[in-house]
Amino acid sequence: MTAPTPTYVDDRLGHWAEHLPDGTAFTYAPAPGQTRSWTWAEWEDRVRRCAGGLQALGIGRGDVVAFLDKNHPAGVELSMAAASLGAANAIVNWRSAGDEVDYAVNDSGAKVLVVGQELTPTVNKIRENLTHVEKVIEVTPEGGDGDEYEAWLAGSPRVTRPDDVSPDDVCLVMYSSGTTGRPKGVMLTQANMVAHTLNAHDGWEFEPGDVNMVSMPLFHVGGSSYVLFGIHDGIPSYMTREPDGASLAGAILAGANRTFLVPAVLAQVLQAGPDAVKLFGALKTYTYGAAPMPPPLLRAAMEAWPDTDFIQVYGLTEVSGVATHLMPDEHRGAAAAGHPEWLVSAGRPLPGCELKVVDPGTLEELPTGEPGEIWLRTAQLFKGYLGKPEETAAVITEDGWFRTGDIGRVDADGFVFVEDRLKDMIITGGENVYSPEVERVLAEHPAVMEVAIIGVPDDTWGESVKAVVALKPDATATEEELISFCQESLARFKCPRSVDILDALPRNPTGKILKRELRKPYWEGRDRAVN
Repeated sequence: MTAPTPTYVDDRLGHWAEHLPDGTAFTYAPAPGQTRSWTWAEWEDRVRRCAGGLQALGIGRGDVVAFLDKNHPAGVELSMAAASLGAANAIVNWRSAGDEVDYAVNDSGAKVLVVGQELTPTVNKIRENLTHVEKVIEVTPEGGDGDEYEAWLAGSPRVTRPDDVSPDDVCLVMYSSGTTGRPKGVMLTQANMVAHTLNAHDGWEFEPGDVNMVSMPLFHVGGSSYVLFGIHDGIPSYMTREPDGASLAGAILAGANRTFLVPAVLAQVLQAGPDAVKLFGALKTYTYGAAPMPPPLLRAAMEAWPDTDFIQVYGLTEVSGVATHLMPDEHRGAAAAGHPEWLVSAGRPLPGCELKVVDPGTLEELPTGEPGEIWLRTAQLFKGYLGKPEETAAVITEDGWFRTGDIGRVDADGFVFVEDRLKDMIITGGENVYSPEVERVLAEHPAVMEVAIIGVPDDTWGESVKAVVALKPDATATEEELISFCQESLARFKCPRSVDILDALPRNPTGKILKRELRKPYWEGRDRAVN
């Protein structure tokens, strides 16, 4: 069935509710062996009632609501409902520590907060600090009796999109770790998300009988953008609460055969034994990204699953997700084409996405093969950082190019190779960690004189976070103590997994810490400066 090209993020939901009202739209597994399901008509009704409930709470165009929970259909419903009113959903990382939640919710200006039952104690501790929040609604994984969100939906009227809502209205605020020590709210519009859905679909579409497995967290752009794919094509989606092995296995046993996950998950599957490997062989498509795939791991996966299509994607939150992709035929045909190096590339740009490599000093475009900063220009490009016009202007040029902060090159066949970073960022298990954010916390330890946070190789997570510190004279601190200190204020994935204690950190003549020198011993013998 050919559906009209969407303009708004909820257009296809309305289309399938009209044309496939009784077809399965969404299945949610709050735990292995437990499921809740809705038809297209039922799910569309939930979104319309969610919009009615938000409108009754005073939410309208330009407002923000917030969501704090593990994967839950309420997160998707809230995003679509808010968008239909011209409002935005700020999805907060549920792994965040209390002061991080405090910052994100307040920075977003959210008036309504939907919070998972497991996270309610965190919110209760900081409730008096959430000065903009007028209403907190609790949601449970099971959705049974006593679920405040379900009761709120049931008692709300259906509301459709007001006439003044624009595709250029911000619909999502995704928090990205901050280069200056605080996260930034990335503002994505409905037009951005629709463009991404259309562009990233290039080269593959769902087919009748397919089921889309949504396991990436919704607070990650890879979760909130990928969930739109099944909705776009009218294919059932199967959402797991977390991307753990039992949940993923349950989804595949239930028929899920298309998915997007970080490479670390694939590594865990290959290490889990022959039964797990055989089960995951049922996947028709395994799309991976958010962190590069180590070549030995990729080769092992392609050998283990000869009938699975592998797609690698590279992108950023600021471009709504994917900017380049390495397609299945390029995975399987790289060696035969005489280009085995393609497997360590990020593929080629999506349709509708321009890419060039620029000298970061002169800002001149560089010729083929020369390394420089990767710049992107696309309709997927975000509207800006919430409340940070100067930081927005620093990364978006007057003619619409986005400075990614990634160093790379493009070969003669158009394949993009990402090789290093200008930004002080670490990617661990698909999560972005900006060094200054961790340094800001660790510098507060009474024994620490100076600190540098670097990324070091990790065969499972791509990179892991390492702290290199120099202590104050006569002060003492152990590795365990410094790591625990970070865990009091930061999400666990941001905290160092190891600490080196030196007498002094290396600096250049102007006093800048030489992080490249600190990283060098760990990356020697590798074919790239980052994973």
